[in-house]
Amino acid sequence: MVTLKDIADRANVSSATVSYVLNNSAQISKETREKVLKIVEELDYKGNKIAKSLRTNKTNTIGVIVEDMTVFNSPKIIDGINEYVEQKEFHIILSNLRLNKKINNKFKEIGTISLEIEKNINDLLGRQIDGIIYIGEHPRDVTDIVGSIDKPVVYTYCYTSREDDYKVNYDDKEAAYQATNYLIEAGHEEIAVISGLIDSYTTHQRLQGYQQALADNNLVFNPAYIKTGDWTYETGYKQCKELLTQKNKPTAIFAFNDLMAAGVIEAAAEMGIDVPEEISVIGFDNREFSSFCKPKLTTIALPLWEMGIKSAHILINIINEEQSREEARDVKLECNLIERESILKIN
Repeated sequence: MVTLKDIADRANVSSATVSYVLNNSAQISKETREKVLKIVEELDYKGNKIAKSLRTNKTNTIGVIVEDMTVFNSPKIIDGINEYVEQKEFHIILSNLRLNKKINNKFKEIGTISLEIEKNINDLLGRQIDGIIYIGEHPRDVTDIVGSIDKPVVYTYCYTSREDDYKVNYDDKEAAYQATNYLIEAGHEEIAVISGLIDSYTTHQRLQGYQQALADNNLVFNPAYIKTGDWTYETGYKQCKELLTQKNKPTAIFAFNDLMAAGVIEAAAEMGIDVPEEISVIGFDNREFSSFCKPKLTTIALPLWEMGIKSAHILINIINEEQSREEARDVKLECNLIERESILKIN
């Protein structure tokens, strides 16, 4: 095993000088520093990665800040990041903010833990990372969360209002258009919606996709078919009962996430209404449980793993100064429709 003394003897300096060079902790002449670093690599010293990082000002390490590891989207995005960084011989340091437990969905209260978030970022920067990937808990504007730092940042499952920031997300509007159009092609014209929170960016985008699909197929928008939920099973259950007891009942319900869709299926069963024979149901997210619903839930799958891959690809290209100026800074990946058993084709 190569020791500091071996390096010192070859460089004709003291072991202390070698240590100072590797730890960047003393004023060493440029000539001596370069000589020591060259010998470190020649002898394949086990600390040569430290030496290389001092010379190149890169550590091949990226920080990954995830707002909450328990939220369904996070593990797949992180797995995609890991897949890509391993191929590029990079490493990650993961920091979990645990926002879901601390503030739940009350993102307006995020200011109460802003100092804690700042500390997490500073801790990562103190570990000599080359850049950061920030993973949101819910697609929303996080402009004020990560301030100005001298490291590149890529945001995923969230976005910022800064034009120069790199963001990787999925196309909510197009996915909702795809889901609604699928119902229309199956012969449905009376299509109801159970949306998410009314002040949610995701809700607005999905409503736009839904309305656009109706317009493109010359179908009339019916406000009575729009019910506001809050992403929970309970609101899917409650709003389904309201929809199925009104005079002009829909033939299909588009729930804006799978949890609410599961609530719809439960409510319909309690009312003696068969899914899909009497009411068709489509969800969104392709949560694991969606394939275990009875009937199995047709839904929209998010490209979470691909978002992780793309985020890591962009960040490492920036770090390696290989990023194309033409590459989009606001990337939106396509979702996929997963056909199962909860849609009846009536045409």
